[in-house]
Amino acid sequence: MNTILKLKKANLLGRGGAGFPTWLKWKLVKKAKAEKKFVICNAAEGEPGVFKDGFLLENFPEEVINGIVLAMEEVGAGKGYIYLNSLYFEKYKNNLKRIIGKKPIVLFKKEKGYISGEETALCEAIEGKRAEPRNKPPYLAEKGLFGFPTLVNNVETFYCVSKICKGEYNHTRFYSISGDVKRPGVFQLPESAAIAEVLKTTGNYPDFDFYVQSGGGASGEILLKEELGRPVSGAGSITIYNKERTDPFVLMGKWADFFMKGNCDKCVPCREGLFRLKQMIEKKNLDKEVLSAILFSLSEASFCSLGRGAAVPFRGFLKKVMNIEV
Repeated sequence: MNTILKLKKANLLGRGGAGFPTWLKWKLVKKAKAEKKFVICNAAEGEPGVFKDGFLLENFPEEVINGIVLAMEEVGAGKGYIYLNSLYFEKYKNNLKRIIGKKPIVLFKKEKGYISGEETALCEAIEGKRAEPRNKPPYLAEKGLFGFPTLVNNVETFYCVSKICKGEYNHTRFYSISGDVKRPGVFQLPESAAIAEVLKTTGNYPDFDFYVQSGGGASGEILLKEELGRPVSGAGSITIYNKERTDPFVLMGKWADFFMKGNCDKCVPCREGLFRLKQMIEKKNLDKEVLSAILFSLSEASFCSLGRGAAVPFRGFLKKVMNIEV
């Protein structure tokens, strides 16, 4: 059985946030007709509260490299890249180079800015250009790095690929847990586990009134404790907030700062919308109609997923925590 069929049988979904079927992405790159192909491991991880890929690079780098090699062999790629944020680059470069040896895999240090971890923006960065998202289509499976078919998966996905091909995959995933918890860290548990179950199993279920941000530490969905019967989505992060002690304007201000600093300033909805949102938060003057217009524009008209994702936490937080329907 070839690797793609193994991934399909395991029903592996990408662990970078989008949850796209891994086997299908690989199949599209494999079928593409081109003189060159590339594989990129995205280790740009830079969203607050998401740190499981760093844990894997620290503890299981051989498995990650093995997954990249398997991908290169399966799709016919002659060269691979590991795209690392600056912290991971400095911390893990020597060990990764040792494991890579003479394999045609290159380490690349990510540009500043969260958006430079977006899959098309990272291709721009590796090509020596400004890290801005590209229009889609064409998709990377057709025209990616240097115009050739390119496979991009994140660190955990390649780790899982290695485990699947060794017959050691147990349908688990890694969870980053942070916030008002007793035992913050990275935990490996079943991928189907409900959020409440993950918190209880890890000794992190709060004994106070709280809410959760799930999937991402800035773009994640806001959930109340009665909504925690669902599995974790996105990048697998869970952040706990003490409802009584958390200043809503400070928290929203942190989100706004993160997205303002991390975006590329390319599109008006994201650039101007986040700026207006930040102004309103700083003044603690939340105009419901203006908020609604900004969040609608972000979610429906942003050029890339950063702007669309930015609307998610604000909309959920305003409705569920502040009782403001927008």
